[in-house]
Amino acid sequence: MNTALIRHAACALHDVGDHHPECPERLDAISDRLLCAGLDGLLDHHEAPEVTREQLLRVHHADYVDRVLAAGPSHGLVHLDPDTALMPATLPAALRAAGAAVLAVDLVMQGRAGNAFCAIRPPGHHAVPGAAMGFCIFNNVAVAAAHALATYGLQRIAIVDFDVHHGNGTEDMFVDDARVLVCQTFQHPFYPYQGADTRSSHIVNVPLAAGSGSSQFRAAIRDHWLPALEAFAPQMLFISAGFDAHRDDPMAYLKLVDGDYAWVTRQLTDMAIRHCGGRIVSTLEGGYDLSALGRAVGEHIRVLIEN
Repeated sequence: MNTALIRHAACALHDVGDHHPECPERLDAISDRLLCAGLDGLLDHHEAPEVTREQLLRVHHADYVDRVLAAGPSHGLVHLDPDTALMPATLPAALRAAGAAVLAVDLVMQGRAGNAFCAIRPPGHHAVPGAAMGFCIFNNVAVAAAHALATYGLQRIAIVDFDVHHGNGTEDMFVDDARVLVCQTFQHPFYPYQGADTRSSHIVNVPLAAGSGSSQFRAAIRDHWLPALEAFAPQMLFISAGFDAHRDDPMAYLKLVDGDYAWVTRQLTDMAIRHCGGRIVSTLEGGYDLSALGRAVGEHIRVLIEN
């Protein structure tokens, strides 16, 4: 079965300023790379639907969802937190971003795709149940995971997150749900300044010091993630795919290279083949150097296609 690529034009219209790192050009960089690398034609293309209120409420508080939906401006910016703002095109983008992740679950679980990548923005893994945070409005990967649990009756799913920032929102949403194994690597101490002290049987956090590179990252995956994933034997795997740990990224201080993203994706696809029929849903999180983002996503998707 093919790899599904899910996106929507609305996701490119969310634009909160010329100098904001989470910019529309991120999606252009990914599209350009997929075309140049000959990968675009190997993908099954799908247009993201809007997420439903019911799907959002599985992980977000009702008053937060209502507040966000009511806050969308007709002009200008409305800030939800110091880093996260709404402009007139933001709500359609956020609804399509979360909807893309839900559609990815349906495609994979119904056997219409082997795995899926959601080229979406705004990102999601910092959004907590009742608040926006760190460029994130709705927690896309958490919405998708909750949909898989509720709709398909899965009892063991795993979410892995290799963004340079700790996915605090995802952890908050599933910290009390032993059906969900959450594995993360992230730079620490660094925004959002959480995660390093988490102690849980189903939360596997591996903080990395500034300056860490390929060997430390690969050791974290090999020594911590993979044993936990093998023991858990998930029925479906979700990836919060952030690419801002790349050495060229201006937002952080880890030193990953293009090949690290191919390597970690191969470890995860191999594990998914053993335990869950290769079922993977990957959603875009961070990555702010446009060239590095395009290359790293290309490596990630190339391995998904080969799965």
